[in-house]
Amino acid sequence: MNAKLSNRSVPRRIFNVFNIILMLLLALLCIAPFIHVIAVSFSNKAMVSAGYVSFWPRGLTASAYQFLLTRTAFWNALKVSFLRTVLGTCVNLFLILLTAYPLSKDGSKLTGRTAYTWYFFITMLVSGGMIPNYLLVTRLGLRDSIWSLILPGALPIFNLVLMLNFFRTVPEELEDAALIDGASHLRTLLQIYVPVSKPAIATIALFCMVNHWNAWFDGMIYINTPSKVPLQTYLRNVILNMDMSEMTGDDWMLLQTLSDQSLRCAQIIIAVLPILCVYPFLQRYFVSGIVLGSVKG
Repeated sequence: MNAKLSNRSVPRRIFNVFNIILMLLLALLCIAPFIHVIAVSFSNKAMVSAGYVSFWPRGLTASAYQFLLTRTAFWNALKVSFLRTVLGTCVNLFLILLTAYPLSKDGSKLTGRTAYTWYFFITMLVSGGMIPNYLLVTRLGLRDSIWSLILPGALPIFNLVLMLNFFRTVPEELEDAALIDGASHLRTLLQIYVPVSKPAIATIALFCMVNHWNAWFDGMIYINTPSKVPLQTYLRNVILNMDMSEMTGDDWMLLQTLSDQSLRCAQIIIAVLPILCVYPFLQRYFVSGIVLGSVKG
């Protein structure tokens, strides 16, 4: 018996070793480009242009960050992105919760549930297009305001599907008991469904935050005032359409010492850093939220 267990454990150990090595290699493949980006962002122009920078900075300098961070327009864009991310995530979660709760019920409790579900789901397959959306935002008087960045995507359907499936895993007995005790549907949602759905809510909140923080295209087409553009749109304009009229002599001198590649890499680090700081606080909910939200109970 012991010999059998020993023979079985050998293949298991080989598999575990192989699995660990494979995961380490995959992790290295994911981390290596990011390390390279950090190294390039802290390297001087000569070393970057010569191609000497790999995974360690050469000619250490923070000029790229100095150029981006010392401009007033950068801080204005940062405030806009922060406001957009906070407001947008709150609006997304509010509408997702209010929509997913009734759609998670069966047809006997919500007449026409299937029709309502398809009404929302069809928007994932067919959209109005960029020009109709632009005309709609303009005629509603939202253009050049923070709401033009939030309201067009106020109800993300993919996240709605995740929350809907998660709500279906909540035992119906909990809701029935609350309704018998006189609780309204709104109170049942807030005091029963929301507390037990924290993993899914945290996961969806992270998705919404990342989407709002990384968005740049809507800022380019809906926002005309430079002081109202979000951070990602501003960082794009720094590289592709830099406003030379606002640059001082010191800015010109600093720009001459930078390579385009260093500036782009510094832009990537600045854009990614806030999400990297938030993710560890939501990590414990992330996996459980995805798994439970993808399985119908």
